[in-house]
Amino acid sequence: MPQIDRALRSNIKLRHLQLVVALDEFRHLGHTAEFLCVSQPAVSKMLTEVEKTLGLTLFTRSTRGTEPTPAGASLVRFARSVLAQYERTRDEIAAEASGAAGRTRVGSMGAALPVLLAQAVGLLKQRSAQATVLVEEGDLPHLLPKLRISELDLIVGRLEPGYAAPDLITEPLYNEPMVAVVRSGHALASKRATGWADLAGMPCVVPPPWASLRVKIEQEFYRSGLQPPTDLIESSSYLAITTFVSQLDAVGFLARSVGQQFEREGRFHILPMDIALELPPVGVITLREGRPTPSSIQLVECLRAAAGQLAAPPAGAKKPARAPRRTK
Repeated sequence: MPQIDRALRSNIKLRHLQLVVALDEFRHLGHTAEFLCVSQPAVSKMLTEVEKTLGLTLFTRSTRGTEPTPAGASLVRFARSVLAQYERTRDEIAAEASGAAGRTRVGSMGAALPVLLAQAVGLLKQRSAQATVLVEEGDLPHLLPKLRISELDLIVGRLEPGYAAPDLITEPLYNEPMVAVVRSGHALASKRATGWADLAGMPCVVPPPWASLRVKIEQEFYRSGLQPPTDLIESSSYLAITTFVSQLDAVGFLARSVGQQFEREGRFHILPMDIALELPPVGVITLREGRPTPSSIQLVECLRAAAGQLAAPPAGAKKPARAPRRTK
């Protein structure tokens, strides 16, 4: 233990942390070397150096590539957190020196990206054209670990109650119902009324099995005395949904504002059916112990403004005038 403590405090450098993160990403010495712009022997030498310093085997090597050991996985998590804080501090100092608004990193779920986040970023750019927003799309299982190690500053999307935790602050912005969509010209697009029976025999793009929305969609088929479709594509990515709806004649499920946006663009048709699902509100998730950057605070303010134009806040929700307070 003293050796590990001494190594982490004094001997491990940023380049070592960058190495273990890259190895975890690529799981291959050659690909890691290409990414770091060094030779493969240099990667092997640096990894051996880190392992000798810590007195631990961090990655197992085989003909199939590299795989982190339990100790290696722990160091990778530590490295990701340190590098994220390094990048944040670097960006804040650079922003102060240049007078720019800085950089914020936001994770977005499909319900928020095409309309809410797009409008909020537009408002942010009106305030400061130099503000930079890094957007990573995904679902909560993918985005929350990145928020917790500070690779993201905030998440925008549905506030799934199953992922609530003491270390998170959630701020609901508005309720957003779902709509079913098909491509323009689809056979169902000409029908005056559509029901679940019409969807049962169609290919459908649905959320992954672990998403609460998936369960609720399946329940609607059962309530109608139907079996859910078996011709399925599972994805929470709005890009995947729009691609498969457009190219495979599938039925997709989108947040209403997203469906309306695509319908205005002439890409999709919203099916005339009532999808009465009880859904979590769309909102913002931040870390309770996190320290928001000025750019992140501004983006949250812009998200509130954009949300106010989309729908009324959910019952009982208060719209704060300032960024969320961090309380212990």
